[in-house]
Amino acid sequence: MARMHARCRGKSGSVRPHRTEAPVWSTTDSTEIEKLIVELKKNEKSTSEIGLILRDRYSVPDVKLATGKRINAVLKENGLASEIPEDLRNLIVKALRMRKHMGENKKDLLNKRQLQLTESKVRRLVKYYVGSKKLPAGWVYKPDTAEILLSR
Repeated sequence: MARMHARCRGKSGSVRPHRTEAPVWSTTDSTEIEKLIVELKKNEKSTSEIGLILRDRYSVPDVKLATGKRINAVLKENGLASEIPEDLRNLIVKALRMRKHMGENKKDLLNKRQLQLTESKVRRLVKYYVGSKKLPAGWVYKPDTAEILLSR
């Protein structure tokens, strides 16, 4: 599959093996896993970091196979889910860093182009999340108010 803003194809990544149930060697106590997820979120870890920590430290290869729910579903049940999806938040943070750099380096044309591409990805993701009702209907990305939005 080709890249979004480049003509190159790139290398494909690895794929997890298809499983319908958790492996025998894995930790499968669902209540313990859910407690770990809540505890890690309270320590300000993102959902992807939580998944990596559970995989590496607690031998949980797949949270959904072990608990029957995804990490976001567990966080939503406990009232800890974030308002903005993680991938959108990461792109907004990246755009803010680029805007700060542009403020200091006005003639950096490469950064200017990358900022345009990043903000177009943000707008595309916002359109998707508004359509899938993960964001409210009138939600719009504005670079001026993005920093205030992330501080909540």
